[in-house]
Amino acid sequence: MGEWINISVPDGAFKAYVARPAGTPKAAVIAIQEIFGVNAVMRGKADWLAREGFLAVSPDLFWRIEPGVDITDQSEVEWNKAFSLMNAFDAQKGVGDIQATITQVRSLVGGGKVGAIGYCLGGLLAYLTACNTDCDASVGYYGVNIDKMLDQAARLSKPLMLHIAGKDGFVKPDAQAAMHAGLDSNPLVTLHDYAEQDHAFTREGGQHYDAAAAKIADERTIGFLKKHLA
Repeated sequence: MGEWINISVPDGAFKAYVARPAGTPKAAVIAIQEIFGVNAVMRGKADWLAREGFLAVSPDLFWRIEPGVDITDQSEVEWNKAFSLMNAFDAQKGVGDIQATITQVRSLVGGGKVGAIGYCLGGLLAYLTACNTDCDASVGYYGVNIDKMLDQAARLSKPLMLHIAGKDGFVKPDAQAAMHAGLDSNPLVTLHDYAEQDHAFTREGGQHYDAAAAKIADERTIGFLKKHLA
C-alpha cells in the first residue's frame, strides 16, 4: 500500500514510509516508531491511519545508527538488538528529524495540519514532539521515561493525548503517578489509563496485545486527531 520518500536534514537524509488515503487527505500524521524500526507493525499503523483519511508518514529515526532497521518482537536476538539501538539513539536528534519530517510533509497537504502518533520509544518522542516542534496535535501510547522530562511540558502549545498502560512493565506505578501529577492540570493534555493492560497492548502479534483495549484506545486517538487536525 505504501511507498518510501527521502527526508533531508543538515547532516544527511533518511527514508520515510508513506501511506496515502484513497481520497484527498484530511491532514497528515507522523507515525513514530517503536524500538524495532519501521517494521511491519509500524507500516501497518501508517496504513491504518491512511484508511482513516490521513496522509501517514513513518520516518526511519534509527538511520544514523543503522538505516532500514526492520525487526520484530518475536525473538531474544531481536529484542537485544532493539534495546541496543534504543540505547544508542539520540532523542534530541530524533525530535529534530521529526520536525524535518513535519515540515516536508506539511507541503504535501498544502500547508495544512500535521499530527503525530508514537508507540513505546515513539510514545516518548510523541510527547517531546508536542513540546518542541510545530506539530498540531500529538498522541503517545505507553511512552517510556516521560516522567523524567515533565519540565518540558511548560512548552506545550498544542493538544496532547497519552495512553497509559496500568500494568506497564517499563513504566512503573510511580512513573505513572508522576505523569498524572505533572500533566493532569494542563488543559492541553488528556491522559487515558488502561488499568489491566501491559506495555504494547496495541501491538498486533505482541505478547500483550489486547484487541478490546486497543480498539478503545485507537477510537479515542482517531477522534482526537480528527478534532484537532480537521
